[in-house]
Amino acid sequence: MNTAETAAIADVSSHRPDDVVEIARALAPRFADRAAAVDEGDTFVAENLALLKEAGLLEAGVPVELGGRGADVATLCDMLRVLAGACGSTALAFAMHTHQVAIPAWRWRHQGVAAVEPLLRRVAAERLMLLSSGGSDWIGGSGRAVKVENGWRIDARKVFTSGSPAGDLLMTGAVAEGEDGRGTVIHFAAPMKSPAVRVEDTWKAHGMRGTGSNDVVIDGLFVPDTAVSVTREAGRWHPLFHVIATVALPLIYAVYLGVAESARDLAVDLARRKPVGEDALQLAGRMDTTLRATRLAHRHMVEVAGRGVASAESVNEVMIGRTLVGADAIRTVELAMELAGGAAFYRRNGLERRMRDVQGARFHPLQAGPQARFAGAVALGQPTAEIF
Repeated sequence: MNTAETAAIADVSSHRPDDVVEIARALAPRFADRAAAVDEGDTFVAENLALLKEAGLLEAGVPVELGGRGADVATLCDMLRVLAGACGSTALAFAMHTHQVAIPAWRWRHQGVAAVEPLLRRVAAERLMLLSSGGSDWIGGSGRAVKVENGWRIDARKVFTSGSPAGDLLMTGAVAEGEDGRGTVIHFAAPMKSPAVRVEDTWKAHGMRGTGSNDVVIDGLFVPDTAVSVTREAGRWHPLFHVIATVALPLIYAVYLGVAESARDLAVDLARRKPVGEDALQLAGRMDTTLRATRLAHRHMVEVAGRGVASAESVNEVMIGRTLVGADAIRTVELAMELAGGAAFYRRNGLERRMRDVQGARFHPLQAGPQARFAGAVALGQPTAEIF
């Protein structure tokens, strides 16, 4: 850690331990300073995540009673928005850890699930970084689980594992073939330091280039029966996934809102350097109107997560918000590019990076087709269990 980073951590110490948004604001300038270099070099944001760890934000979502900072989903979203304004890659990689902490914390607070306490206490005490692989571990599951004595042998390739070079535990699952042909998914934490787990450097992407969202290959990992946290039917919604969707998506999409907000501010700054004509007024007005729609949709997602109830109905509300936030965040950045004019095309001005980063909003579940079918099924009173 260099002198400037040590100073940033010292600045953090002046904030209240529970004020995670202000801590993020104190660190954001450092992240902004190196965001362009991270992007241009396809460089993993290792230094930024180390600063977040040193500042105590890995445990931001752990309840105070279990040793953490006690931030709720709304506060964590604000934290991620601040980070996204500085560096989209840092915010998105950190969102994947943050939601893996927020989900068990939500279950502990709202459902009284005591089984999650050991993990949450470990995150706080050991400052563990949790990984997720949403691209591989959605409702259908992926990978192969074969029953062996006292446990399971796991073989899998988990794609889009953001933060993989810095992770401690991959919260994942694998599919055991069932006699009925459908299969059963077992969920477990894979230790990243296991010789049976390796990271393959596959992340060369259009945007969010610094997230380290590599493939993680699991080759013959033994998972004891006692380490299996959940067993569920593959290809059907399970109550746990109602919680996952309700809690995780507001956090992930806070990042895209933060990217759009920073693009708006950059565009306004660039536009004010030129004479303001009628076209600029129109573009600025449309941009701010679209950004307001993004904020309102995201606020609704956060409100749904804050109700403390997870169900098909909460999933529907959050996923409608996910579609609106994603589309409007992308459109906000498009309008920001138009407002800034030719200056937006220069990498040094930061807008084209945000245009690439915000495209990631297209790819998280539920994507457009499944989301529309899910919402339609809820509206028409049809089953949603196999729509994902």
